[in-house]
Amino acid sequence: MADGTIDQTNEGGISLIELNHPPVNSYTHEMLRELDNALLAARFDDDIHVIVITGKGEKFFSAGADINMLGTQTLSYKSNFALHGHEVLMRMENTPKLIIAAVNGHAIGGGLEISMAADIRIGKKDGGRMGLAEVNLGVMPGMGGTQRLPRLVGRAKALELCATGKQVAFEEAHDMGLLHYIYERDSFMQDVMDYARQFVPPNKASMAVGKIKRAVHAGIETSLPEGLAFEREVLTQTFASEDGNEGVTAYLEKRTAKFKGL
Repeated sequence: MADGTIDQTNEGGISLIELNHPPVNSYTHEMLRELDNALLAARFDDDIHVIVITGKGEKFFSAGADINMLGTQTLSYKSNFALHGHEVLMRMENTPKLIIAAVNGHAIGGGLEISMAADIRIGKKDGGRMGLAEVNLGVMPGMGGTQRLPRLVGRAKALELCATGKQVAFEEAHDMGLLHYIYERDSFMQDVMDYARQFVPPNKASMAVGKIKRAVHAGIETSLPEGLAFEREVLTQTFASEDGNEGVTAYLEKRTAKFKGL
């Protein structure tokens, strides 16, 4: 990428996106643009089935927005910066491919907000802390933290975390449902990539996974009847897909299905 703040490598059906802005992988407006471009590239690459986002280095996934940069900008710039952040993270949620956040270090403020927009969050054992600390600067979370955190851990706990700025260890984050798994330090990225490979054809019907993601995200924001109607719509698409035919045929023939993501 242009200024080296995002590294992207594609291999074996997985796009690995690394936030690379030392020392704490804080992000700028330009970095958000690069992240958006990386997500779009993976979204429209038919050979990519899973996206993994992590931080470069050992200590930080991301410490959030670059405060030094924001401190010199106008109120209008800061507002537009937040809007752009919302758009990028919604891109993550709207991308019909599974996105995994490999939280390899501290995820603070906007760093936590990026991870919360992923579908699966995996933390490194004793890897750091997670929290929304913006209140300590006299402001509030600005990349969807007040909206996504309650959906993950409940309203009461989310309000307490946002209002106090408390940062919790990965183990506590796991207990409250903020992290799905915690993997050992020495083999962390290898284990994350192994986890991601289960969603790559021929192991899994990745198109069906994408439809499941769309149904879950769309349904939780609507009434139950509307969600069920959308589920029927995307179900029909999976029945008509090549993988849908392969899965049923393989079951009837008592063999392992070989999916193509089609």
